[in-house]
Amino acid sequence: MLRVLAVDDEQPSLEELLYLLNADPRVGSAEGASDATEALRRINRALESGPGGPEAIDVVFLDIHMPGLDGLDLARLLGGFAQPPLVVFVTAHEGFAVQAFDLKAVDYVLKPVRRERLAEAVRRAVQLRDTAPLIPVHEPDPDHISVELGGVTRFVAVEDITHAEAHGDYARLHTAQGSHLVRIPLSTLEERWRPRGFVRIHRRHLVALRHIGELRLDAGTVSVLVDSVELQVSRRHARQLRDLLLRRTTS
Repeated sequence: MLRVLAVDDEQPSLEELLYLLNADPRVGSAEGASDATEALRRINRALESGPGGPEAIDVVFLDIHMPGLDGLDLARLLGGFAQPPLVVFVTAHEGFAVQAFDLKAVDYVLKPVRRERLAEAVRRAVQLRDTAPLIPVHEPDPDHISVELGGVTRFVAVEDITHAEAHGDYARLHTAQGSHLVRIPLSTLEERWRPRGFVRIHRRHLVALRHIGELRLDAGTVSVLVDSVELQVSRRHARQLRDLLLRRTTS
């Protein structure tokens, strides 16, 4: 029996999807989430519970267009887990199918959802769940951090990261080549990367000192220029940042 999480920010669509899923005899339980953040909290509980635990989730039926993190972002995050749930996209838009299957989606179901089409997606999910091998967990070296890009796990050098931005229990890492969303709180990165020259300048931003090009003062506000991006410095962190930059320039 499949354990299912359905994610859609439109309540009528979510209720209809849950109704159809619960009517399928192969679905043991079906829960709903109205956005990616709520879904991630639920999936985290499932991962902590383990594949055979009471909170486990086998497959996520996922809308694409949602506020905040969209469905593709969420699928990329799930792809970075050691043993992620399967993903079925359920969307009104045809144009994302290639990206969806690049992210190893089980199926791509178009709205309005037909009972027969959803049943086929459930069949595929059951088949894959029952035949999927266990995936071993590999620890990256401390000089790199693993990120999900196009369904492939890659390792980004910490020294290439200019700054990190908080997204709830997640963080977006910025480099000269682009950005990556990872399932690590900014506070954890701050503690881990402090010896590497990263400093908190705001509740939302962690910055690599070596990538700060300018410190700007304007009418009592403080900001820094990091790789052509201007970031605000909170009053709480301004003095510490000035002291660190001063020591850096005089050492």
